[in-house]
Amino acid sequence: MANLAEACAHEHDASEEKLRSGVQSIEVGFRLLEVLTHEPRAMMLRDLAQRAQMSPAKAHRYLVSFARLGVVAQDPLSGRYELGGFALQLGLARLARVDGVKLARQALAVLHEQRDLTVGIAVWGNQGPTVVHWIESSYPAKASLKLGDVMPLLSSATGLLFAAYLPRSKTAPMLERELAQQREPPPAHATPGLPRTQDDIERLLAEVRTHGAARVEGRLLPGINAFCVPVFDAAGNLALGLIALGRESAFEIHWESEARAALNECAQRLSYELGFSAKV
Repeated sequence: MANLAEACAHEHDASEEKLRSGVQSIEVGFRLLEVLTHEPRAMMLRDLAQRAQMSPAKAHRYLVSFARLGVVAQDPLSGRYELGGFALQLGLARLARVDGVKLARQALAVLHEQRDLTVGIAVWGNQGPTVVHWIESSYPAKASLKLGDVMPLLSSATGLLFAAYLPRSKTAPMLERELAQQREPPPAHATPGLPRTQDDIERLLAEVRTHGAARVEGRLLPGINAFCVPVFDAAGNLALGLIALGRESAFEIHWESEARAALNECAQRLSYELGFSAKV
C-alpha cells in the first residue's frame, strides 16, 4: 500500500510539473510578438530578432508560422514585420469582453488583503465623480463616504483626478459652481486652502498630471488623507479612479509613500488590462 501511495504521489507531482512547464517554444516565440506590440513601427528581421534576444534564423522560423496564422504580417516591399490582422482581432475581442470596474474590484480586493488599506473605485456619473465600490480597512478611517456619493472636484482627491484628466467640457459647470462658492464672502461655503481663481485651479490640476495622482490632506474630511490614481482605457481616456485613504496619523500623504506606490502599481496593471499603452 505504501508503494502504491508513493507511486500515486509521484504521478501527481509529475502531472503538476507538466502543467507548470507549459510549452517553451510558445513562450520563446511570444517574445517576438511582445517586441512588435511595443514598437510603433514595422521592424526589420535583424532588429526584431535582436530585441527579442534570438538569432535572425530562429526568429524567422517563428515569424513564418505567425504569418501563416495572421498574427504577424510582412511588407512585401520593405520586408519589415508588424502585427497582423488576427492580432487585431484578438485585441478587439479582449476589449469587447473586459469590464473595468469588475477588474478593479478584484485588484483592490487583493490590495486590501495585502496592505489593509481602505480603498474604493470612482467613475464619472451624471452628477460628477461617483463612488461605486468601497472596502474598509480593519482600522476604519470613519470616513463618511458611501456608495453613490458624488465627490467635489476641488476638495477631494477623487474630484481633482477627474478634473485633471477629463475634457474641460465635462467638468466646467461643476468647477464653476465650486469656484463661485469659494469666492463668496465668509461665513459662506468657502473652504480654506482651496483654489479661488482659474489660475489656482490650473496650477493644482497641473500638479496632478505631473505626479499621475491626486492627493488631499485633511481637506474634505477632517483628519483624513487620501490618494486617487487614474486607470486609462485603450483610447487613453480616464476610465475610473482608484482611491485609498486613511487617518492622518497612519496614512502618509507624500508622493513617494508606500500606499501611493501600491495604488499606482495596481492602476498601471488595470490600465494594461484595458488596453492602454503608455507613450514612452
